[in-house]
Amino acid sequence: MSNQLTKNIIFSVLLSASLVGCADTPENQKKETVPTNVAEQINAEELDSVNDVYDPLEGFNRVMWDLNYDYLDPYLARPISLAYVDYTPNPVRLGIANFLANLDEPASMVNSLIMQNPEDAVTHFNRFWINTVFGIAGLIDIASAADITTPGDRAFGDSLGYYGVGNGPYFMVPFYGPVTLREGVGDAADGLYLPLSLLTFWQSLGKWAFEGMEDRAALVKQEALLEDSPDPYVFTRDAYIQHKNFRATGGEAPVDEPENEELFDDYLDEIDDY
Repeated sequence: MSNQLTKNIIFSVLLSASLVGCADTPENQKKETVPTNVAEQINAEELDSVNDVYDPLEGFNRVMWDLNYDYLDPYLARPISLAYVDYTPNPVRLGIANFLANLDEPASMVNSLIMQNPEDAVTHFNRFWINTVFGIAGLIDIASAADITTPGDRAFGDSLGYYGVGNGPYFMVPFYGPVTLREGVGDAADGLYLPLSLLTFWQSLGKWAFEGMEDRAALVKQEALLEDSPDPYVFTRDAYIQHKNFRATGGEAPVDEPENEELFDDYLDEIDDY
């Protein structure tokens, strides 16, 4: 195994560098967004039990949660993310977001095929070549302007879940946040596809950082959800796992889904990589 491949796998497993795109990127970025009133419509009590939660390292994970929640986030991640969003010109942010999202299109295409959704696969393929050729390597989202909008990212972790592979152990990574074994392995596999496989470790880290700053800034509106929760750690863990389970269905809600599940899933799109 080459050194670069080893670096990609380690980075993907520990930090899940190939995150889903920016959830609240600048205007015109075609990503899933959160209703402004979602905090009023989600009942945290519905998160009290999630069937597929395997948290064998809960004691360690809670220590990492406290480190993230009490120190790293308020003193580093939050202020840096808000400074980036507030002071970076919107066209620059949009170009960066478009470019990074375009890198994920081939992996989403392959995973859409694995999840038996050829229509979405064709959409991802068309978005990639159109934006790469006509959008200056993806800096301009020409595809969306041509009404070829993204159907949503698909990762190999979603594909594994689609075929019944469980989430595996849940981990809380310092500075990054939640990740499962299935997601880490899936991200490592996605990193083998072009053009992600061409990225060096530091380029992958930069991709994660820029996407993470957009995602963290988008979460400011939803901070009350955690503050009002009796156990923010459990709330975040169960919400994260439920969202992963939802993605593994290909975006189709189960029959017994609660009434406000769609709003809940919209919210979860924002906490997915944080």
